[in-house]
Amino acid sequence: MELVYNLLVVLHLLGWAIVLGGTLVNLRTPKIATGVLHGILTALVTGILIVGIASAGLAGHEPNTTKIAVKLVVALVVATLVILGVRKPSRVTTGYLGAIAGLTALNVAIAVLWR
Repeated sequence: MELVYNLLVVLHLLGWAIVLGGTLVNLRTPKIATGVLHGILTALVTGILIVGIASAGLAGHEPNTTKIAVKLVVALVVATLVILGVRKPSRVTTGYLGAIAGLTALNVAIAVLWR
């Protein structure tokens, strides 16, 4: 089960990398890249699975539920912004993409710095 857990962590990080990279690449011509939607959905699903495995005691440690709740709220805000940007591309501006990139960086920072 540890291998599955570690593979999910890799996929989770790749999902966030796709969101951040796809957002930063399109700052000059503001638009949401198709990969960004797939990246955030990958990050959300794998994050939920990671927490489920850890909560079941199969990962060797108990997750910090407060940290997970904060990360989930940030991830849901990013997902909402991405989905709204895909549905109505006219609302996407440089600031809009900056908010997505900033919240993505915040989520990664919470994961790494909050102990």
